[in-house]
Amino acid sequence: MAYQDLREFIAALEKAGELKRIPFEVDPKLEITEFADRAVKSCGPALLFEKPKGSQVPVLINAFASDRRMEIALGVGKVDEFAERITEFMEMKAPEGLMSKLKMLPKLAEVGAFFPKTVSSGPCQEVIRRDGFSLHELPVLTTWPQDGGPYITLPMVFSKNPKNGKRNCGMYRMQVYDERTTGMHWQKHKQGADHFRRLQAEGKQARMEVAVAIGADPATMYSAILPLPPDIDEMMVAGFLRNKPVEMVKCQTVDLEVPAQAEYVLEGYVNLDELRREGPFGDHTGFYSLEDDYPVFHVTCMTQRKNPIYATTIVGPPPMEDFYMGKAIERIFMPMLRMQIPEIQDMCMPAEGVFHNLMLVSIRKSYPMQARKVMHAIWGLGQAMFTKCIVVVDEDVDVRNVSEVAWKALNNIDPQRDIEFVLGPIDSLDHASRMPNWGSKMGIDATRKGPEEGFTRRWPDVMKMSPEVKMRVDALWKQAGLK
Repeated sequence: MAYQDLREFIAALEKAGELKRIPFEVDPKLEITEFADRAVKSCGPALLFEKPKGSQVPVLINAFASDRRMEIALGVGKVDEFAERITEFMEMKAPEGLMSKLKMLPKLAEVGAFFPKTVSSGPCQEVIRRDGFSLHELPVLTTWPQDGGPYITLPMVFSKNPKNGKRNCGMYRMQVYDERTTGMHWQKHKQGADHFRRLQAEGKQARMEVAVAIGADPATMYSAILPLPPDIDEMMVAGFLRNKPVEMVKCQTVDLEVPAQAEYVLEGYVNLDELRREGPFGDHTGFYSLEDDYPVFHVTCMTQRKNPIYATTIVGPPPMEDFYMGKAIERIFMPMLRMQIPEIQDMCMPAEGVFHNLMLVSIRKSYPMQARKVMHAIWGLGQAMFTKCIVVVDEDVDVRNVSEVAWKALNNIDPQRDIEFVLGPIDSLDHASRMPNWGSKMGIDATRKGPEEGFTRRWPDVMKMSPEVKMRVDALWKQAGLK
């Protein structure tokens, strides 16, 4: 099912019993954060604040904050369904013969259906204001006590690659400085930052056009966080997720397109020679990321629906809403990971690892030092390069059971032999690295070792009760009245 917009998604959440409306006044400064944090930690519902203090615009939060809500957002019974669809497309081979080519046509037509569709107008431009608007009209949250100010946290930020004109949509936090300007938290390794640097190097212009959409159908919003290769259009991937093209409309004042069904669109520019202090910000690590200098986004035009809804999120001590969004990424991109590293059987990024700090990987091991090869291959893949700790185990270990991984890994390793340290790029938000953006990473080979790896003793078997005894005790257990 493809939701037309944010409103249809809200209706679906409510129908499924996954939404709670809050009809009384709650302050966007800290109070909504406390509500949302308590809700996600107690497996509570998504929240729609109908009367945020100081604004007439309702606030939606925690819309993705559970496995069930991720399934509702993407219109599937299980997120793994997308992995199966991706596998089908990756296994497509060039057909031979007329009949084979004819059989391939429906699948090729489906591929074409993913591409975004430009339309002449859309609800996001029901109200157009080039003057007389203020960012303070939006109920932007101040999420944690030491934050540098209110932050827009669920934006779809659109820019163009100056070399080839290809669109990029990323999600970068935006500190609201005043009525018309925000920070643009383009971390060094992100595509928006790359576009910014390319234009600086060209030296042909003083500004970079940017458009920011807030609130849309869930698949489109979600696509902004996906770790895609450069120049892969996030809106095309959104079309794949929703099985229907995303409708895009041209902006009023900049040469960019945005989702036609968005709630708000902020149009403007970033000066190539202007930086401003941004932060602190209570981040997904559970710690405050420190102040630093980032580009400034100047808003020159604001368009919106007549009765907009403000979609937002918070990050902080895990698990939070972003954890569930990240878990879905694991499942969706598993086929692509296996295509590049075929021995991988499964992977898991536990909540406590806040994505980049810990990855658990199971492999089908067939030769010595294969675990080390897998570690380095992961560190060479896109945003996976930020992974601080990788633990590799054998295929019979359930990496989604963190307790089992800890038990078997700690039993299997000889620390001096099995732990490897490397230097490389580190997430900009990692406060422990020796320098910003680079530091050390650790790989742990927790697989069984053999003689070729210098282990000449016999590797012991895992203790298991015999099936016959288990069957006999099943009946006795029930006879004893035990549950």
